[in-house]
Amino acid sequence: MAMGDLERTVGRLLSAGTYLSVGLLAVGVVLMLGAGQSPLDPTYPGLDPTRLLDDVAALRPSGFLWLGLLAAMATPAGRVVASLVGYVRSGEWGMVGISLAVLVVIGASIVLGGALGA
Repeated sequence: MAMGDLERTVGRLLSAGTYLSVGLLAVGVVLMLGAGQSPLDPTYPGLDPTRLLDDVAALRPSGFLWLGLLAAMATPAGRVVASLVGYVRSGEWGMVGISLAVLVVIGASIVLGGALGA
């Protein structure tokens, strides 16, 4: 994969992730306002991955808001994965190592964040 192709692919991925995140968050905010809910309400539901799709299917604002936030957080990691694939295809092994190291750091932060937040 040529470097220009990789850059275009990564750019499209970042754009799509951003549009998806903003769209989901906008739907969540509109649903929240329509239901008369406040984002500052301390009893607002936290993230429950087991209910996420059910909340979206039921048009609950929390499902769209959490899904939008997750998409926003996943977009940069998706960029690293797309770059990793491109570097493997082009045989740029130094960049493959750096991309893998970045993914390890992202994975460790998720694991540590989950362990410390529990």
